[in-house]
Amino acid sequence: MDNDTAQEWDERYRASEQLFSGNPNGVLVDEVSDMRPGQALDVGCGEGGDALWLARRGWRVTAVDVSEVALRRAAAAGADVEDRIAWARADLAVTPPPAGAFDLVTVQYFPLLRASGSAAARGIVDAVAPGGTLLFVTHALADLTQAPEVTAEFDPADYYWAEDIAALLTESTEDGRAWKVEVDETRPRTAPAPPGTHHHRDTVLRAVRTA
Repeated sequence: MDNDTAQEWDERYRASEQLFSGNPNGVLVDEVSDMRPGQALDVGCGEGGDALWLARRGWRVTAVDVSEVALRRAAAAGADVEDRIAWARADLAVTPPPAGAFDLVTVQYFPLLRASGSAAARGIVDAVAPGGTLLFVTHALADLTQAPEVTAEFDPADYYWAEDIAALLTESTEDGRAWKVEVDETRPRTAPAPPGTHHHRDTVLRAVRTA
């Protein structure tokens, strides 16, 4: 695990009593509500809003984050579903999830760095079971690049975006796996952007592993 990254996120969470709203992400609700519950992997679960929503709808969830502070908060908020969620502190670039183990792998606004190599991205794709769904969501890149104060802080080329993950799905067919992309689009957020941000649209990739 990258201890510097983990410490950075721990400090960010400690700076406030609650960093995020605690509500599930709107894209997750829209795309998953009609799915039959099974095994889910929540990548970068933070304070647990998505994982708790899934568990309360009958899913069994493995919720992964690098921040111990966030995981403790999430576990405290989920006492009612503690038997349905495994909270795990891990860096997926170092310890990939088990392959083919999850009916749903959800990645919501997770900063997936290229610098760590392709292990984390490939591990996320490989974690989807046959018949399972990958849901990969980012802020719309165009919104970010139109904000000079944002682009001054980060280089979009340092991160994986939905089109990069879609390319990995195509590559995975060489190993005998097959995918059906059901959603690949940029659309307005279902909730207003957080104050002071430019996150007005989401880019959504939803794909089902067919073999």
